[in-house]
Amino acid sequence: MRIFKSLRRLGLMLASLVAIGLGFAGSASAATTVIPVGGSGGGPAPAPATVVRTVVVGGMPGWQIALIAVVAALVAGIAAVLADRARRRLPRTAYPMVTE
Repeated sequence: MRIFKSLRRLGLMLASLVAIGLGFAGSASAATTVIPVGGSGGGPAPAPATVVRTVVVGGMPGWQIALIAVVAALVAGIAAVLADRARRRLPRTAYPMVTE
């Protein structure tokens, strides 16, 4: 019985790795297979000049991001404690009986 359980776990692990690999392969960019068109000298065409502009106006300050993270952690902790306390208060008859 233990061998079947371990084989099942191994199969699930391999299936999940295959699914992850297919996800990566499906999201691969097709631009990596494009052959660049040659320039006037027969070599690759020069890349166009890019202009980089930084955004200074707008955005969210770091203290607001930290505050949101702290509040989210507190809410998640309080919800976990309340859910645990509610689970402990349930009578034993509320759990389904499993008979085999």
